[in-house]
This record gives sequence, C-alpha cells and structure tokens, in this order.
Amino acid sequence: MRTPLCDRLGIDLPIIGFTPSEHVAAALSRAGGLGVLGCVRFNDAAELDRVLTWMDENTGGKPYGVDIVMPAKIPAEGTQVDLAKHIPEGHRAFVDKVLRDLSVPPLPDDTDERAGVLGWLHSVARSHVEVALNHPIKLIANALGSPPADVIGQCHDRGVPVAALAGKAEHAVRHVENGVDFVVAQGYEAGGHTGEIASMVLVPEIVDAVDVPVLAAGGIGSGRQVAAALALGASGVWMGSMWLATEEYLQTMGESVAMQQALVAASSSDTVRTRIYTGKPARLLKTRWTEAWAAADAPEPLPMPLQNLLVSHAHNRIHAANDPSVVSMPVGQIVGRMNQVRPVADVVAELVAGYEEALSRLDKTR
Repeated sequence: MRTPLCDRLGIDLPIIGFTPSEHVAAALSRAGGLGVLGCVRFNDAAELDRVLTWMDENTGGKPYGVDIVMPAKIPAEGTQVDLAKHIPEGHRAFVDKVLRDLSVPPLPDDTDERAGVLGWLHSVARSHVEVALNHPIKLIANALGSPPADVIGQCHDRGVPVAALAGKAEHAVRHVENGVDFVVAQGYEAGGHTGEIASMVLVPEIVDAVDVPVLAAGGIGSGRQVAAALALGASGVWMGSMWLATEEYLQTMGESVAMQQALVAASSSDTVRTRIYTGKPARLLKTRWTEAWAAADAPEPLPMPLQNLLVSHAHNRIHAANDPSVVSMPVGQIVGRMNQVRPVADVVAELVAGYEEALSRLDKTR
C-alpha cells in the first residue's frame, strides 16, 4: 500500500485520518497512517496546546497533523455576543420548539457546555495555527479550501505542508495556485462539508487538473475502496467517518455512546446533506432532529457562523440526552459499513488486508 506520499510525510501507509479525537489520531499514527486532529472543537488555545502536548507524548514518535476551519476570505466577525445579535428570534423559537417536541431535556445547571462554538471563527482558527506550529506537526489541513496566503506562508516557513479540501477540479486548481501542497478531493458521499460531485468522477478530474499529490475522500471504508482510489490516481486516502465507530473515540468523547449506537444501526441511505449544522452544506446522520429541520414550517438555515451559534446549545442538549433517535452528527454514506465499534488498529489492519485481497483478485484477471 506504500506510495510516494508515505515518504514525504514519514508514514508507513497512505491513510490520512481526520478526527476530533486525539486518542483516535494518536492510535492511527501509531498504526502507520497519519492522524489529523480536528481543532474546531477548541475554543481555548491553551486547551489545544495541552492536547497537542499529549499527542507529542502518545504517538510513539510517529507524525501527526491538524485540521483547521478557516475561509480564504476573512469574514466580518465580532465577539460571540455581537454575532448572537444577528440570529432572528424566530429561529431561536423554532429550535426551542423542536427540542420540546423531541423531548430533549435541558442541561443540568452545573453542566459545562461543549467547546467548539468559537472554533468556527477566523480569529480563533488563526490561534489554532499559532499553537499547532509550536508542535512537531507534519501537516495542516483546512476544511474550507485554501487558507489565507499569509497562513500558507507561515506554515511553509516552518516546513509544514498545507492541504485543502476541494469538491470541484476548479477549486483544486485554485488551491494549488494559492500555494497548497496537497489537495483532498472530497466527493459527494463524504460526511461533513461536501460538494455535489461523486468521488468516482471527482478524484480523476482533480488528479488530471493539478500536479500535486491528491488524497481521495468520501465513501472510503474498505481496502477495496483504498485500492480503487489509488487506481484513480490518488496518492492516498483521507478518511473521517470510519473513526467515529472506534473504541478510542469514546476515550475522548466518553458520552457519545448513543451516537455510536445510531451509527452502527444506520445504513448507507440514512444520511442527509443539509445546511442545518453550520450554514454550509454538510452530510449528517438522518435522525428526528434533521427531519424536523426538513419540515414545511422550518426556517431556512442561517449562514456560517450564525447557524452554528444558533444550534450549538441544542447540540449540547442532544448530545447529553443520549437518545440514538435524536443525534446531530456529520457522517458520510460509508456509515453503512460501520457495523461495530472496534479499535483503530483493527480498522487499519482490515483496510490493509482488504487492499491486498483486491490486488490479488485483480492480478488473477490478467
């Protein structure tokens, strides 16, 4: 499974894994891939620094990366209070009504709200970059395309390559022109923010359009799919959803048992692409929460970052409720293969074995 990408990043397998869990990221790096820690859940730069220090000590000397959320164009933003003033009261009332209708209980008075609300802001993402570059990271990826030019320059000055997600070939070309080193070709099947072109079409289009390594993302959860991605010209794969159903994920997000129950029970048709999570199109697990937003009386989702601010408290209540039927979770169509909760190392071993089996099967057809 080794490709030139492995030599460039210092890894054994061309498997890049995005995850909000430091335990998953560290386990993937130890298993030979590259764990990429999502930073958006960190409102506090000091907390991110603490977690990255933990990563330094628990990856066995193996490389890892980080993922930020930073649009190329600097948005107008103020404090959380300033932004909250732009949320219509009708939207707040709708969210309150849905939570009542779904019997989602309030949070206990002494509950600390989960982090991540401010992590969508441009200024906070910049603080994430500053903190990350003080650690021995091997990659910075941006979930919203090319980071600003000065951020790319800052990373390159420290010898850290930059990756950016693209849902169209024209986006990939623009990323490379902006100085991005790797392009993540993320197809329609993917969880979270995703475009409208399927991976089978998108990956070769982007491979043909740029002269940098391309990582295939969206709909990858088996060794056969890794082999297909490499056959399409990708230098490696970028996987996110599969790591949600791992034992290590619960080590970070210990209260996510209901979420994992919902994922394990879901089929590949149990997702929906909607703007209700952040304001930009994202693929989520289909639940009673997403169905409420699809109803005729539901308001239109607000633009980023207002939508995230609107629903953040609701997400905290939903998360604490531990009801598998009311989950708000980004996940791709590959959820249909996520049928059990396993250690990260087992997932990686199955990917490698499936890849080898696929190559052996193809070899017999010659």
